[in-house]
Amino acid sequence: MFAVHPTGAILGATIEGLDASRPLPEGDFARLLVALGRHGVLRLPAQTLDDASLRAFSERFGAIQGSVAKEAETGHAVAEVGVLSNIQENGRYIGFPDAGQDWHTDMSYRDVMGFVNVLYGVTIPRRDGRALGGTEFANMHAAYEALPAAMRARLAKATVTHDFNQYWENARRHGADRPPLTDAQRRLRPPVVHPLFMTHPLTGRRVLYCNPGYAARINELPEDESAETLAFLFTHQTRPEFRWTHHWTEGDLLVWDHLGTIHRAIGDYRRDEPRLIRRCQVMATQVFSPDFLAPVHAAQAAM
Repeated sequence: MFAVHPTGAILGATIEGLDASRPLPEGDFARLLVALGRHGVLRLPAQTLDDASLRAFSERFGAIQGSVAKEAETGHAVAEVGVLSNIQENGRYIGFPDAGQDWHTDMSYRDVMGFVNVLYGVTIPRRDGRALGGTEFANMHAAYEALPAAMRARLAKATVTHDFNQYWENARRHGADRPPLTDAQRRLRPPVVHPLFMTHPLTGRRVLYCNPGYAARINELPEDESAETLAFLFTHQTRPEFRWTHHWTEGDLLVWDHLGTIHRAIGDYRRDEPRLIRRCQVMATQVFSPDFLAPVHAAQAAM
């Protein structure tokens, strides 16, 4: 039996007494999902994981997204453990070295949107004894509830186009060391449409589902009004009272909910200050299923 210790902030809780390298019983996994819905970001400290155990833990939440580059080359998707790192081997970065481009929600650009990110901290940069490269989050349950009632009513059925290439090119404009997407890669990640406001499957509450990284257009509004409304929403959803920052320690396993949060990496470290994070991006292939949610509802009722 594990314990849940909330941060006391608008997001975040630490899970004590859970070894992510071992299979979780269904009841414990349901309790973990309840905590994820309530707190948005879960920290499991002092974990010891290899790629196989990280993948196995992550796959409990749903299918893992593969690399668009590898999918374009091979013609099929392969679930994988990705690498976020500024470490070089033989003159090449072993993973994406860039951080801090903008607020976003991973995989909102997919027809099957993202459910969770699972990140494992291997090497954390430090300067003067202080951990660098934190991850900042904003609470989209709170952001929705704080919207003007008239806006919630007027846009209740609105949809938003999300565009992977928009984020990729914005990162390149801000100095990210990555080439443009190829035609094959762009065909694998075409723009998609999702509701602006969505009922969260774990909480049953409404969330604001758009983000500055990928949201390109509110489809039901004229172009000028769409741009003005998105600008308002982007400012609104990143207000200080909705935000919380996780400061990394080696061995941290961080699980966060893409449906109820947006996030950004804090790029306050240099490329000669090593950082290595292993990552699985999990798609929402299961979380909207009644069978997947039934144990969660039972766990909620028992609490």
